[in-house]
Amino acid sequence: MIGKREEILYLLEQNAKLTHNEIAVMTGQSVEEVEALINELEEQDVILGYGALVNWEKTTAAPVTALIEVNVTPQRDRGFDAIAQRIYRYPEVKSCYLMSGGYDLMVILEDTNLKDVAMFVSEKIAPLDSVISTRTHFVLRKYKMNGTEFIKEDEDDREAIIL
Repeated sequence: MIGKREEILYLLEQNAKLTHNEIAVMTGQSVEEVEALINELEEQDVILGYGALVNWEKTTAAPVTALIEVNVTPQRDRGFDAIAQRIYRYPEVKSCYLMSGGYDLMVILEDTNLKDVAMFVSEKIAPLDSVISTRTHFVLRKYKMNGTEFIKEDEDDREAIIL
């Protein structure tokens, strides 16, 4: 069974535009309880921010998204954290994860074009002392992200032919 805090977190994760009143109705809590819990979650850095999920393909400013596998040598007393921190502090880096499996870090990067991504990898990530190797994959199309489908099925607008 999930608690009140987690219930609010799940709702906000699905739709950050929900008002405190709407959340109160959905959870059976008072508006004051919801406001207090959300304020507490923000102060404790459980809720780190709110944002919009944008389908950039429908704009003229569609950035290039790259997934970069990075193999690194962990540093003494800091493990992977020090090198991950150097990488994720670049503004182009949207996400950075420590992974299990065939590589150590997954870096998700957005930039204006393929050349800028290539330059970023070759000039900023690859030369770092701890980096052993990188592999870059480009996102060609987004179908679903954070539970939201990007491509809606077209309604069948063909007319039936009756003979």
